[in-house]
Amino acid sequence: QVQLVESGGGLVQAGDSLRLSCAASGDTFSNYGMAWFRQPIGKEREFVAAVNWSGAGTYYADSVKGRFTISRDNAKNTVYLQMNNLKPADMAVYYCAAFNGPVGGRRSNEYDYWGQGTQVTVSS
Repeated sequence: QVQLVESGGGLVQAGDSLRLSCAASGDTFSNYGMAWFRQPIGKEREFVAAVNWSGAGTYYADSVKGRFTISRDNAKNTVYLQMNNLKPADMAVYYCAAFNGPVGGRRSNEYDYWGQGTQVTVSS
């Protein structure tokens, strides 16, 4: 089992940056592909970004490509989401997720473990 705890959310203005962190504990972190999803109020949870077990492979939703960067530090059991040039459309609860395999996909039901979420609010 893996326990995930997100941090780093907050209130920012459009154009600002934030870095989210997700600390993992329990099973061997490098056994898991990691991802970030988000859920705006009243909408479905959506894929944001994923990273493979080593950190060498990443992919993104089109809506965040070029603005967000996912990375991981296996020595620290932590995955990050650097978010630049934030827009009001990015406002959501952001969730960290773990897939028990080298890399997960874009569908939330593929993931085995989830954090509790962290709120990102972007004012225009």
